[in-house]
Amino acid sequence: MRIMIDSNIFISALLFPNSTPSKLVEKVLDEYHLVLCSQIIDELHEVFNRKFKEKTSELEKFLSKLSYELIYTPQEFDKQEYPDIRDNKDLPILVSAIIGDVDYLITGDKDFFEIKLEKPEIVSAKKFLKNY
Repeated sequence: MRIMIDSNIFISALLFPNSTPSKLVEKVLDEYHLVLCSQIIDELHEVFNRKFKEKTSELEKFLSKLSYELIYTPQEFDKQEYPDIRDNKDLPILVSAIIGDVDYLITGDKDFFEIKLEKPEIVSAKKFLKNY
């Protein structure tokens, strides 16, 4: 199974090592094929540089040890070809998940849960852990 994990899950996992997001990341790394997009990695760097500057080295260590397939987020795409999402900043991640043919997009961002798609299925960390 191909799984994309949104940046908000990784941030929570890194900041709270015993949390549900942390358990989810561990399970995905152990049992599934992790797919990340360049937009998620850029977001991780941006958030850590802005909010958690003292933990940036932890992020770098984490990313350097992480095994994943990288999908480059397209800089330009026709928005009409993709589902509407309330926050346009989230659209590049959705586009990357669709292009990357992932089975699940795991996120804590409620805007994604409004989207009706067959694939990828969009789920929370808690729901994914409960069902898989």
